[in-house]
Amino acid sequence: MNWQALANPARFKRLSDRLLPWFAGGAALCLAVGLYLGLVASPPDYQQGDSVRIMYVHVPAAWMAMFVYANLAVAAAASLVWRHPLADVAGRAMAPIGAAFTFLCLATGSLWGKPMWGTWWVWDARLTSVLILFFVYIAYMALNSAFDDDTRGARSSAILALVGAINLPIIKFSVDWWNTLHQPASVSRLDGPSIHASMLTPLLLMAVGFTLLFFALALVRMRAGLIERRLAALSYTRSADAGVASFR
Repeated sequence: MNWQALANPARFKRLSDRLLPWFAGGAALCLAVGLYLGLVASPPDYQQGDSVRIMYVHVPAAWMAMFVYANLAVAAAASLVWRHPLADVAGRAMAPIGAAFTFLCLATGSLWGKPMWGTWWVWDARLTSVLILFFVYIAYMALNSAFDDDTRGARSSAILALVGAINLPIIKFSVDWWNTLHQPASVSRLDGPSIHASMLTPLLLMAVGFTLLFFALALVRMRAGLIERRLAALSYTRSADAGVASFR
């Protein structure tokens, strides 16, 4: 695909018109089936009992927190290096979605940690690095709106996004590098997943559903961002024309 061609708002709108119904419909289907299988049909864990059902929201939310940030970092690179006009719009659209997934991950992790660890929170490497990720999302959004000049705000937040990407491998490998209460990876293992198919199936369905939901929300927010930019440009043009007319 010619990504530069998408810089044309009309072409982007036509593409998003085709993709949005598929993303939204697929997300609704996967989440509905995944929630049913995870919360109703799947068996309780032999150690954790029914509290393991939090996993079907917590784990996909954790995956999405990192996945969205990785896309945010790519958009930041495209903005700084290639000056792609849609990159800043995409970054602004994705950041609140990633922050929401990160918050959901932290909240459900706290609910899961209470019965498992006897506490709502521990300052171990995995939890602390995810909390830092949440703060980076917030800082990115704050920087974007901290300047009157949108270009300066976009550039500053893009640099922050690239620097913050250092945190992604720390989150991923923290359970291997340090002793933590958080359990190690049980799905993305070289020797294959270590959980039963009855639990793995709804987990993966929820992950696919969250991914499709992210793409749908990102497209909606990008379309809204382009409309806002167009309205701002029209408002500026009208103000400039009014100023010229009054000067005459």
